[in-house]
Amino acid sequence: MRLTILNQFYVPDISPTAHLCASLAEHRAAQGDEVTVVASWGGYVPASGESRGDASDNPRVRRVWTPRFGKATILKRCLDYATFYALATWRFVTMPPQDVIVSLTTPPYIAWAAVLHKMLHPSTKIVLWNMDCYPDAAERTNVIKTGGLLSRAMRRMNRGLFRRIDHLVCLDTAMTDLLLSQYGPRDRALPSTVIPNWEKASFFPADASPPAWGEASALGLEGKFVVLYLGNTGYGHMFETALDAAAELRGEDVVFLFVGGGSRWGEIERLAQERDLQNVVMRGYVPKQETPSVMAGASCALITLRDEALGVMSPSKLHSNLAMRLPVIYIGPEKSNVDDAIRWYGCGVSVREGDAAGVTRFVREAMADPARFEALRAEARRAFDEAYCDERTLPRFDGVLASLREEAPEPATEAAL
Repeated sequence: MRLTILNQFYVPDISPTAHLCASLAEHRAAQGDEVTVVASWGGYVPASGESRGDASDNPRVRRVWTPRFGKATILKRCLDYATFYALATWRFVTMPPQDVIVSLTTPPYIAWAAVLHKMLHPSTKIVLWNMDCYPDAAERTNVIKTGGLLSRAMRRMNRGLFRRIDHLVCLDTAMTDLLLSQYGPRDRALPSTVIPNWEKASFFPADASPPAWGEASALGLEGKFVVLYLGNTGYGHMFETALDAAAELRGEDVVFLFVGGGSRWGEIERLAQERDLQNVVMRGYVPKQETPSVMAGASCALITLRDEALGVMSPSKLHSNLAMRLPVIYIGPEKSNVDDAIRWYGCGVSVREGDAAGVTRFVREAMADPARFEALRAEARRAFDEAYCDERTLPRFDGVLASLREEAPEPATEAAL
């Protein structure tokens, strides 16, 4: 099978989608597919994707130029997006016919480049691997006006796109229901599959002992119960409840450690300073290879989700935290992928926005009862092994691709000709 994966980011970039794409690309190449990846030179943060070490013949990585402005402002992000749209589209128009194209949603609507390829080569199948839902995510976080001109234009693009794709892959059932209820084609049933994001099992061996994080001492983490938030602090997340809990735990041996960046990073810094929260420590993004050491020094993980983001986002930091045996403190709505994991595996606590008391109670109980805390750690790893590692999720993708191959018409034989 000639398979192409389309996403703005690819390893060595630090973004979750970069590593998910690499995992799928390497897996399918090992299965014998001829795999191409189309990505940009730019990174999730400036300079994180600059390595030019894409020497492998399979998967082949074809990078297009972008200004690499990063995500600091909406304007800079849009300029990066616009360049990637144009050059990636040209790449797809000029590339040889592909059997299947798997397109992610970074940037939004980049799957239209795959659609143009399909217009030229009608036998090509398109899989939309949906990570974010637009315009819903932007509307629910008040980035754009609900039902406004831009929103209506984006929905029109979605309807056109969904008429042309062959399979939809979503991160949870809520996302599938949201998209198909709005954009499902009227003339056919669009096949869909729920595949949660994952981490490589080989990157998180069960018996691994990562080296100590070199910055732990300087950041004052040693001897503390560390509540770790690792990753992007975007519009879909909220942190007021976590900061309220930090205020209640002031003076105790607890540190709330934020490692990452994003649109709400400055707001968290400001609120922590205004409230003099000395137990809130902030550190920018670290390379992917350092994250096991960062997590190994933590006691539990913090994951948040705004109520408005349910069904349009799925926090990707869940899987690596579970792999590192970190019980999860989840602050957000019920029925999200994180809430489901905690309910199914008993690997943490799920509380709603405003319930700082629930967070502090969990932290204090975990500190006071080491046996219960160790049981939570074991359940976290069990959840990873049974549901959120590549060994469980990649076979689901194999099934999707196999179904598309079965739908493809058989090539004409000489007798038929």
